[in-house]
Amino acid sequence: MSLLINVSSQGDETIVSINGEVDVSNANDLRAKLDEVLEGIDPESATNVTIDIAEVPYIDSTGIGVLVGTVQRASKRGLALALKNPQRNVARVLGLLGLGGELGLGDETEE
Repeated sequence: MSLLINVSSQGDETIVSINGEVDVSNANDLRAKLDEVLEGIDPESATNVTIDIAEVPYIDSTGIGVLVGTVQRASKRGLALALKNPQRNVARVLGLLGLGGELGLGDETEE
């Protein structure tokens, strides 16, 4: 399954919607696109980034590493980044790894 990434804006929020499985075969493409998105945001005018993963049925450790690194890079630029709408199995994995808070998921990783 190929990975589709759509970027849109609503007010001061940039929304990145990911569709497809995220794994070692496409993690570098995802990293490059997320870096491009972060670089294109002016922290003076837009400070919120949402990564919508509602259409991500599977993510491996490489993909999770990309997301964690993106959160860290966003923070260094003064941007607030959060994941939203994980499917149940993805939320469970992120919760088991203790990454829900770091990725801005909060209670979405609770069982």
